Amino acid sequence: MTLPFKADPAFDSGSVPVCDWPLCQVRLQDDSRFPWLILIPRGDGLHELEDLAAADRAALMDEIVRAGEIVRMLGEAAQRPVQKLNVAALGNVTAQLHVHVVGRRHDDGLWPDPVWGRPGAVPHGAAALQAMASRIRLSQAG
Repeated sequence: MTLPFKADPAFDSGSVPVCDWPLCQVRLQDDSRFPWLILIPRGDGLHELEDLAAADRAALMDEIVRAGEIVRMLGEAAQRPVQKLNVAALGNVTAQLHVHVVGRRHDDGLWPDPVWGRPGAVPHGAAALQAMASRIRLSQAG
């Protein structure tokens, strides 16, 4: 019997699950300063990229590119076009393998510094968060 996938509970405090892709659970970071997705490969005991089989590493790269396209779409929808994508698998706080895909702008307030672990998140609000999640899901339906 296979147990259902469970993201580390630490993700619940700052992001919401949006959908599942072939490899990853896709989460939307609740910080209106940045269009920001988190990809969490579904698998037990995954902490590092080398924990993935070669085919899954390739699938993860494809999903990162796909997430980047969505992050750019979210930036356009907010009339704040993304100028640079930041992609990182850090895991210093949450060991479960996950990849951040963040849209950055030269005027985003933290530029050029990293966004990881920085205080000052500005929540989207429940309605905006759900609207963004719906936009992401709809972008995948076709």
